[in-house]
Amino acid sequence: MNVSIDYGKLMHHAMRGLIRQVLADVRDNGLPGAHHFFITFDTRHPDAELADWLRERYPTEMTVVMQHWYDNLEVTDEGFGITLNFGDAPEPLYIPYDAIKTFVDPSVEFGLRFESQDEDEDADGDELDSAADAQGDASDNDDTHDAEVVSLDSFRK
Repeated sequence: MNVSIDYGKLMHHAMRGLIRQVLADVRDNGLPGAHHFFITFDTRHPDAELADWLRERYPTEMTVVMQHWYDNLEVTDEGFGITLNFGDAPEPLYIPYDAIKTFVDPSVEFGLRFESQDEDEDADGDELDSAADAQGDASDNDDTHDAEVVSLDSFRK
């Protein structure tokens, strides 16, 4: 029998459920208004799937943006799959929810940050400094949406 309630673990589970619900709504209805998402995830997660060249470029973490161009959004109980455009190269990704480090919707100043006990972070939050800075291409196709890889440093106060 447990001697205490692990509120941190329960809260992370609930917040990841919120992300799943938001992504399922986007899958079914598209991104409303100016909403877009910055999602930073651990590329070392054993269930994360990304092209070898992306894993080499971002060996620890990567930030992707779901905005104007994305395709094939599939949402499951464990994670989500999506095709994003990097340069002129569409690449499929699979991101488990428990690999997500941050989920931000800057259009409404909403953000979630997941921290694990085995992360060594300094007070300045340098763990986000290695986030990607490349941008994806825009598309006028209504069935697809733009994605880009950016650094979250611009959102720090």
